[in-house]
Amino acid sequence: MGFIYNGLPAHVIFGRGSIAQTAQLIGELGGKRALLVTTPNQADDARTALAGAEAIVAHFDGATMHTPTNVTEQALELVKSEAIDSLIAFGGGSTIGLAKALALRTDLPQLAIPTTYAGSEMTPVLGQTENGRKTTLRDLAVLPEKVLYDVDLTLGLPADITGTSGVNAIAHAVEGMYARDGNPVMTVLAERAIGLLAEALPPIIENPLDIPARERALEGAWLCGTVLGSVGMALHHKLCHTLGGALNLPHATTHTIVLPHALAYNLPAIPDVGARLERILRGDPAQRLFDLGRAIKAPAGLRDLGMAEADIETVTTAALENAYWNPRPLEREGIRALIARAWAGERPA
Repeated sequence: MGFIYNGLPAHVIFGRGSIAQTAQLIGELGGKRALLVTTPNQADDARTALAGAEAIVAHFDGATMHTPTNVTEQALELVKSEAIDSLIAFGGGSTIGLAKALALRTDLPQLAIPTTYAGSEMTPVLGQTENGRKTTLRDLAVLPEKVLYDVDLTLGLPADITGTSGVNAIAHAVEGMYARDGNPVMTVLAERAIGLLAEALPPIIENPLDIPARERALEGAWLCGTVLGSVGMALHHKLCHTLGGALNLPHATTHTIVLPHALAYNLPAIPDVGARLERILRGDPAQRLFDLGRAIKAPAGLRDLGMAEADIETVTTAALENAYWNPRPLEREGIRALIARAWAGERPA
């Protein structure tokens, strides 16, 4: 067995009440004129949580799904006009993605404060959308210098976002287990992460204030993000990037629906990984992940998100263009069939 392990730099602060360290962390980044980046829905929560951070001199509340480049340009104007020297991202993948896009263009340091389980904060990966097409890049310039995890910030996360962002995180770890550049370190992290999230998500849906379950989910999300940032992804992520960029479907929910089907397609080519996942999930992994989607009350089919049946062919063609590496060869009819099942909300084959 041979492999290459390339560890990414990371400074993680994890624990209840750690939001109180924000001002200190901005100072450690050299920040004196920081921009706070959020979505419209989280703007008030961010301002309240970070009220004591005097270095914050401007706010941009327009982060949105899939990081459209025109939104990045709007935020960049604010960065220039306010002489911003550091970035604070408060929120989920949309917010953190925008801060990354700004860092790519300005080389400003970032403090990421995740409030969902997206995991983007631990990766040097940026996905951007322009003219309906989503592309991704990998560059250490977009990796946040500091990441702060405070479970208290996740207690108000709505149940639907909690569940789907958690399964989105699981998708990172699942694909990391059979990545072309995978290694034993990432496999260990992925196994722990998947187990933590699969155990934690259903109880959180029943009781959103279950703090021990929230802590397990947040740790799992951190580890899933670490896996995503360290190794490459495959068919599942290509499909979700295609669906998100072309049809503007909600990111985490799309991942939740597609994951069981993409994994079922690949399982014949990855028997060792399948056996590991079967042990962790206590059953056929594709079926158990489909059941997890039902346990968190997520939509079962892409048509529930507004995707038209006619889009199945379009997405199939796009998924085969500039395809990601995948452990099983990409066969058009097989890919089309899995997209069709995901569209209809059927169980994975």
